[in-house]
Order: sequence, then structure tokens, then C-alpha cells
Amino acid sequence: MQLTESQRRIMRAMAYGLRLKDHRDIEGRKFYALHHPDDRTEPVDPADVEALVELGLISSNKKFPSATYWLTDAGSACIPELKSEASQVTH
Repeated sequence: MQLTESQRRIMRAMAYGLRLKDHRDIEGRKFYALHHPDDRTEPVDPADVEALVELGLISSNKKFPSATYWLTDAGSACIPELKSEASQVTH
């Protein structure tokens, strides 16, 4: 499966425990962010999230105004390969 580097980064972040959430502002615009344990947030490209959902690698609880995403079984199955790729880059 061909994922972009930013999509692979999102998947690895979720595997390591970061939470991916979507939020809506007062005008109803949706934005996505990874939530770190220290309460920092990191914006995520909506196109990446949409692609991962369409590929069946992540899903959400579809809550409004803020949904939480998780790795599906198919997404979890990709994680060993993604972690391996990341370790090859860092060595």
C-alpha cells in the first residue's frame, strides 16, 4: 500500500499513542490535529485523514463537534512495516 510520508507519520503517531481528533470552529469549519500527552496539538492535513479513512486504515466515533480517530484492524496490521521503515531512516 502506497502512503505518503505525512500519512505514514500520522499512522505511526497514532500507534505510539497520540490521539487524532477533528474539531469544528464556530463557523462549522473542520480541522484535524494530533494531540500529544503534554497537551500540545499538531495540525494534520485533512486530505491525509480523508485518504486514511477511505483506505480503511482509520475510523472515528463520528462525534460532534469533536471526533476521535483510531487505527482499524487493517491500520494496525500496517504498523510493524511503518515502524520498520522509520527505524531504517533513523539508523
